Amino acid sequence: MFKDKAEVIARKLLPAFKTPTGIPFSLVNLKSGAGKNYAWASGSSSILAELGTMHMEFAYLSHVTGDSEFEQKVLKVREVLQKLEKPEGMYPLYLNPKTGRWGQQHMSMGALGDSFFEYLLKVWIQSGKTDTESRQMYDEAIEGAEKKLIQTSKGGLKYLADLKYGKLEHKMDHLTCFAGGMFALGAKTRPDEKYEHYMTLAKDLTHTCHESYDRSETKLGPESFRFMEGLEAKALKQNEKYYIQRPEVIESYFVLWRLTHDPKYRQWGWEATQAIEKYCKVDGGYSGLKNVYLPDRKSVV
Repeated sequence: MFKDKAEVIARKLLPAFKTPTGIPFSLVNLKSGAGKNYAWASGSSSILAELGTMHMEFAYLSHVTGDSEFEQKVLKVREVLQKLEKPEGMYPLYLNPKTGRWGQQHMSMGALGDSFFEYLLKVWIQSGKTDTESRQMYDEAIEGAEKKLIQTSKGGLKYLADLKYGKLEHKMDHLTCFAGGMFALGAKTRPDEKYEHYMTLAKDLTHTCHESYDRSETKLGPESFRFMEGLEAKALKQNEKYYIQRPEVIESYFVLWRLTHDPKYRQWGWEATQAIEKYCKVDGGYSGLKNVYLPDRKSVV
């Protein structure tokens, strides 16, 4: 039943790929099949993270249904991406589906970019490590990101900054905290001369994400946190201080625990569990927090 329903939904999404380049629209009317993009997305561009999500989901759907059409759609997207010049060796967040050209020169492993990098690696793993092009794209993508985005704060914390038109913005999203688990998984699944380097980077990034939790009064992390004079791994703006039960930090704890068996990752996970129980539990379930730096029930969303 679930397989059948998945195929029905996917077929409803297929009209989104009817563009001059094969790059899908972000939105599709399930009744008419008309597609479009968000107006705010760099002149109605498609979004990098969504391309990554479709990559893995549609490749897997072809595997379980035996229908190659779904995978062929996302492989066409991959072909377009492969041919494009990569500014600074990286993938910008926006791609115009009509022209096949990049939008705003904004690079990030956080919001709007995250899933693209994560699923390049996981598509390779999902294929039984036979999809070598996906692994190659992953390796090249993280090499570019490492050269430009990986930064070290004055306090010694490693973080992934954003790059906008050649200028670094020294902030890291909660969404970016998946990267600790990703770098560890990438190293473990193909150990080579860079194994120790990427495992260390994975641990360092996960440590930084834990610090964003530990430096708040509720022991839960904000939506984004910054690195500047006198402020490290803490949110600065009011619209960055909320918490909505995103999984990325705890996911990296889980992956690092499985791959290293260092008990601190289980302890960090338990700390977060206790904080969620204390501050987020409400009648009928769990909520988020408006401000992780205010340890009172008034902060509950």
